[in-house]
Amino acid sequence: MLQANLWKMDFVCEIVQALVALAAIAFIVVLIIAHVTAGMVNLTRHEKEKYFLTTTGEKELFPSLHDPHSRELSVVIPAYNEELRMPVMLDEATEYLENRQKQNPSFTYEVIVVDDGSKDKTTEVALRYSRKYGADKLRVLTLVTNRGKGGAVRMGTLSSRGKVILMADADGATKFPDLEKVEAGLNSLNPKPDNMAIACGSRAHLEDDSVAQRSVFRTFLMYGFHFLVWFFCVRGIKDTQCGFKLFTREAALKTFSCLHVERWAFDVELLYIAQCFKIPIAEVAVNWTEIEGSKLVPFWSWLQMGRDLISIRLRYFTGAWKLQSHKTD
Repeated sequence: MLQANLWKMDFVCEIVQALVALAAIAFIVVLIIAHVTAGMVNLTRHEKEKYFLTTTGEKELFPSLHDPHSRELSVVIPAYNEELRMPVMLDEATEYLENRQKQNPSFTYEVIVVDDGSKDKTTEVALRYSRKYGADKLRVLTLVTNRGKGGAVRMGTLSSRGKVILMADADGATKFPDLEKVEAGLNSLNPKPDNMAIACGSRAHLEDDSVAQRSVFRTFLMYGFHFLVWFFCVRGIKDTQCGFKLFTREAALKTFSCLHVERWAFDVELLYIAQCFKIPIAEVAVNWTEIEGSKLVPFWSWLQMGRDLISIRLRYFTGAWKLQSHKTD
């Protein structure tokens, strides 16, 4: 009897050891794959992406984020097939910015619409606004191929002139006057090491209401994503995905020049980079309304974001991605 029990214990130990060994091998394989498949930061531009059209139809070279600022505010709007939703947002944004400039003539701004390889008339719609307000105030950057929202925001940011740079979604889900709230959040961050700071618009205060309107499955996906963000990348920020973020020029250069992820999870990598560099971050409650026509496909987009979150952590952990500044072409 004793011998049988010892045999069973030995068998169980062997099984446990085998499982541990398999888990270790699987982990090593995942690390190797994450390292080997890691892409480097791609900051190169197609020749056509280096220029914007002036009001007279002439080509003019975009400036660089490395240059000193020449505007108080840059607004970068990523747009993919947004010919229908974008006019409402642009009307609200330009009306606010023009009124602010009338009240304070020293306030200067620019809006950069980044057409992320759209198949509709997004560029044509944006160019109408450029002709109306002038290319000095509203410029259009048309990407030759679709990069993803993160890639579009990065290209627009690297082409901006603002002392502070606002990332804003083309659907207008966040009311543009809430810019004042994120500005106050940015200004509240003192001290700002090397003038680097970020203020993130947040919908966390609306979460209870949104849960009540969501299906159980979508709520499960949402909380699962929040957990993965917290576990792998970013802590202390309740809503990493709100598309209304304000950067000082220095913080934008530091974070966007290191960005690798160009799809939905790019916000998480940006904030992960910021926290690694100890850039102070403020989270500010903003008004937000869900707008029909979202490009986010609930299951597959969440799945892609989950994969990207794990990849972010593993690739920085293995050294495949490094935190350093890169020069732009």
